[in-house]
Amino acid sequence: MEKVYSSQEGLDEPMTRSSQQHGGLKTMPFIIANEAFEKVATYGSTANMILYLTGAFNMEVVMGAQALFLWTAISYFLPIVGALVSDSYLGKFRVIVLASLFSLTGMVLLWLTTMIPSASPKEGEKATPAQLALLFSSFAFMAIGAGGIRPCSIAFGADQFNKPESPGNEGVLQTFFNWYYASVGVSIMVAVTIIVYIQDHKGWRFGFGIVVLLMLLSTILFVLGNPYYVKVKPTKSLFIGFAKVLVAAWKNKDLVLSPTNSIHACSYVYHHHRGSKLVAPTNNLRNPSEENLKLDGSARKPWSLCTVDQVEDLKSLMRVIPIWSTGIMVSVVVGQNSFFVLQAKNMNRHITSSFQFPAGSFVVFTILTYTIWLVVCDKIIVMLVSKVKKQKGSLTDKQRMGIGILLVCASMIVWALVENIRRKRAIEHGMSKIAHSVVDMSAFWLVPQHCLIGVSEAFNFIAQIKFYYTQFPKNMASIAVALFSVGVAVGNLVGTLIVKVVDKASKGSGNQSWLSSNLNQGHYDYYYWVLAVLSFVNFLYFLVCSWAYGSENNEEGIRVLGDDGEEVKEKNMHV
Repeated sequence: MEKVYSSQEGLDEPMTRSSQQHGGLKTMPFIIANEAFEKVATYGSTANMILYLTGAFNMEVVMGAQALFLWTAISYFLPIVGALVSDSYLGKFRVIVLASLFSLTGMVLLWLTTMIPSASPKEGEKATPAQLALLFSSFAFMAIGAGGIRPCSIAFGADQFNKPESPGNEGVLQTFFNWYYASVGVSIMVAVTIIVYIQDHKGWRFGFGIVVLLMLLSTILFVLGNPYYVKVKPTKSLFIGFAKVLVAAWKNKDLVLSPTNSIHACSYVYHHHRGSKLVAPTNNLRNPSEENLKLDGSARKPWSLCTVDQVEDLKSLMRVIPIWSTGIMVSVVVGQNSFFVLQAKNMNRHITSSFQFPAGSFVVFTILTYTIWLVVCDKIIVMLVSKVKKQKGSLTDKQRMGIGILLVCASMIVWALVENIRRKRAIEHGMSKIAHSVVDMSAFWLVPQHCLIGVSEAFNFIAQIKFYYTQFPKNMASIAVALFSVGVAVGNLVGTLIVKVVDKASKGSGNQSWLSSNLNQGHYDYYYWVLAVLSFVNFLYFLVCSWAYGSENNEEGIRVLGDDGEEVKEKNMHV
């Protein structure tokens, strides 16, 4: 019989009878196989996409890059919607199944653009509206699929081991996380090497066909595990709680706050959940109470009266927004892979006389550097910092974010210098008017830049997520990943805007665009310098935001009741 859980007040408590047949390690193969095949399929579709758009669909580089920026942005925005639908209505299992079907449909449509002759333009012709509609429909379906799978997959896996009554449960849960992240890393590397190689050497039909098959296997394997899963029932979403606080604050903006000189007055004036230690909010964005409670303590008008907990949740989110905004420019730089692939395509990629490294596979150096840094080098940094400080410790999350921003700036400087050399060599060899000429310069000069981006991700992205986790209340842990996801999405939208502005501005007075489809006539080095300057300005902005935020451990006190009823202050938001 199926075991059903409810996530009321942030805890997964059993709602019906317990059964030993549901959840546990036996569900791991289904969930991890689903995630692994889905990642290979997804990254196998996207890693080489700029070459497909500029080759098979004859798109200009600028249009292709903008399309991919927008696709990525939507794919990172939709997990917020996926989390809302999952938490409030359908539950994780149904959302993952539906999302997998959406992703599969998108990949089938993309495959059809290679299988049906009339679905893609002939060489030298522009794509028709119908052809573009089919192509962009495939992108839309895959984006919707990503929006459902990304926020639910690992959380659904954790649900299978969330059994406080089971001995050793914490160790089993950690094992699942280790296997999960290991499978993600391996899957992405397989996608950007083997799948990209197949696309380069066997053609798009075969390459995208493999992707469809892998996504089909991913969906089937996940559904096959249905009889064994623990499924958490959907409850009210945190996002809806945020909306209620804003609406209630607006409705109550003219009310006069009652005095709060005593614990009893505090408890009377401010509405809070039963069992919550919070009895009064901090000074900003307070939400006064009214006498409109039901017998069970819940509000009669939830859009006019919110709990202290809900108010503090929103305030903690608003407080980190300036720091969060500094990560947008980092996402802009990390999202430049389309241009990096084109640059590699125009350089000598031969390892031996008969084998050349795929242009779309150079991102593997970013992934490898990121992984190695997290596993090995980061521990060395901790040791060095501890030795300098003469006490056990490491860099703070804000220090790590700042270092990541500087490394992003450094990577753009190196990209600009290498591209300047590549372009000069192409012109010296009379290739300025040959759009897809291969310059006699090793593409492995691009590896250091990829490594710099990998280290910057390891510093900035991981520190961002950890910073949000430590600064939010415990019930907002899931928002940490969601907030990061939104940052990546906004970064890709900003990247689209930067590309459009640079392209339009550089084409003034009849000049060739810096982002010309012919890299030798364009000036991609100038474009990288623009990103380097913007990244440095972003670093200065980060310093201001970091200073304004103050100490990571210096939170405003929140009025709470102690175990004996006395009023106490807590220094952080983790209550």
